[in-house]
Amino acid sequence: MIQPRGLIMSHILFLLAGTGSKRNLTGMLGMAVHGCAALVALAVIYTTTIIYIDLYVMMVVFLSAMLALLFINISAGPKGRQDRPSLIDWCFVVASIIVGAYFFMESQRIAERITLFDPLETPDLLAASVLLALTIEATRRTVGFGLTSVVLVFVAYNLWGHSLPGAFGFREVSYNHFLDIMMFTSDGLFGVPLRVAATYAFLFVMFGTFLSKAGGAEFFYNLSSAIAGRKPGGPAKIAVISSGLYGTMSGSPTSDVVTTGSVTIPIMQRLGYSKPLSGSVEVAASTGGSLLPPVMGSAAFIMAEYTGIEYRDIVIAGIVPALLYFLCVYVQVHLRSQKLGLKGLSEDETPRLQQTLKNGGLFILPLVALSVALVMGYSPTYVAVIATVSVLLVSAIRSSTRMSLKAIWDALAVTTLRMVSVVAACAAAGLVIGGISMTGLGGKFAELVFMLAGDSTFIALIISAMLAIILGMGMPTPSAFILAAVLVGPTLLSMDLSVLQANMFILYFAVLSAMTPPVAVAAFAAAAIADAKPLEIATGAVRLAITAFIVPFAFVHGEGLLLVGSWIEIAISCISAVVGVLLLSVAVEGFWRQKLTKALPRVGFGLAGLLFIMPSWWAIVIATICVALAIMATPHLRLYANKVVV
Repeated sequence: MIQPRGLIMSHILFLLAGTGSKRNLTGMLGMAVHGCAALVALAVIYTTTIIYIDLYVMMVVFLSAMLALLFINISAGPKGRQDRPSLIDWCFVVASIIVGAYFFMESQRIAERITLFDPLETPDLLAASVLLALTIEATRRTVGFGLTSVVLVFVAYNLWGHSLPGAFGFREVSYNHFLDIMMFTSDGLFGVPLRVAATYAFLFVMFGTFLSKAGGAEFFYNLSSAIAGRKPGGPAKIAVISSGLYGTMSGSPTSDVVTTGSVTIPIMQRLGYSKPLSGSVEVAASTGGSLLPPVMGSAAFIMAEYTGIEYRDIVIAGIVPALLYFLCVYVQVHLRSQKLGLKGLSEDETPRLQQTLKNGGLFILPLVALSVALVMGYSPTYVAVIATVSVLLVSAIRSSTRMSLKAIWDALAVTTLRMVSVVAACAAAGLVIGGISMTGLGGKFAELVFMLAGDSTFIALIISAMLAIILGMGMPTPSAFILAAVLVGPTLLSMDLSVLQANMFILYFAVLSAMTPPVAVAAFAAAAIADAKPLEIATGAVRLAITAFIVPFAFVHGEGLLLVGSWIEIAISCISAVVGVLLLSVAVEGFWRQKLTKALPRVGFGLAGLLFIMPSWWAIVIATICVALAIMATPHLRLYANKVVV
């Protein structure tokens, strides 16, 4: 029997570990919240494209408004009230507004004071402390205790880490010093992550929301069905294509799984896919969406802001690795479907390509407009605005897709509410980054990695990849990337990698954390739809996307896959990598025209695939020999090769 004290402790632990649930607000309160959310979206558009406003002031007002909306819309725990906020929620809402108003009114004085020289006044300390507490609580409600615990550990390290012996100790940081840096400069809470969330990321989420509301999401699903629906494994291939296209706009693997998976997973199961396999396909495809240009899970914007690399260059560099990712998933789905004898959709269940393009082909134009604006060198802000305006223009051509003023108003509100959890996570990431900078932990972390790796660059890369995955577990893509970039980045840059190579390497493994066991948040989301165990789904997704764990090691040894270098180097790297992905997929699935019953051919194809992905002449020669030996060791492939030669 659980004692009252134990019951209270278990309830507290459950509250801390669980995230809040989204409320379904109705009536006057629902209308008021919906209207406020739409006004926030309009304010973001106005302050980023029309009028100049001090960045600190803009972020203070933006964060205050988003925190207030968060506490109204998301309960304190999984079992919180669903119909309306509780009394404590309203206290948090009022506190968010008051703190935001205080920082806004004092913004001129804050801008003119000298950090760490002019002492903070008592109201400053009180307001900053309240804002710190509100941010931590907002993070817990939206992301869970994973990121929250990271923030708390770093706060504790900043305040008491001076007591640690050895290299990880540092000069004492007082609480006033801590708050001064974190809350009154752009190096902490109001740093790069929150700045990106309040500008680029917000506007691109708006573009995706408008495209979906106008019917673009339905068109891309129908397009995927028309292209791949009737082929072997049709439903899974639909999931790969549609989830990838939707994922690059949504910027969240978990959101992508919930949105597209609710359609694709039941269809796959109806046509014979096992429950774990259907979830794995959706998770692998949805995770890849955060690596697919142009949006890349909003992390591309943070990378551009953090590194100084042009956003356009990041998008271009991400094209080939992302295509290799989806090629791997698509080919494995095809081979698995053939091996299991899984069929595609019937002719009656798939739309005609011609009719699909006729009904919604115009929705390709916003993507074209977005790409052209990128190539022409427009800033991410204006690229997103141009793409969103093109959606409105395209939707207005036909009455069936035309967005009414109410639909536009709803799209603005939905955009803001979708960004609530991202803003909380980005604000928390800013706290961690500020703490790392304040204590110099990034450089110390690099020393630790090299101490563990010795003289081996390869081992140092593996450790860095594992750290990026661990840091990204349970977090949105932007937060996962920036945390890994600050901690792991100095290690990679000290290996003579370019800034682009190092940060693309980090991005890949930070994104892959969404499906990597044991904390695979996308797999947990798919488990509820597929009715399967999350660990089985996550393991299957990693297998389907195995290339994504290898390609980053390839482009840190040669930038051809990032489209950097001479055309000859780029062509050889890309062609070789495509061959490598195909061979690796065959090895993983154990199927090529027939099942590969012996281990030796699979090992040969797998080794050849790894070598082909690595861009060097000696690797290609050895890989070719491995393929030849694997074919000769497989009777049905040997006969097929002889027929081809004859």
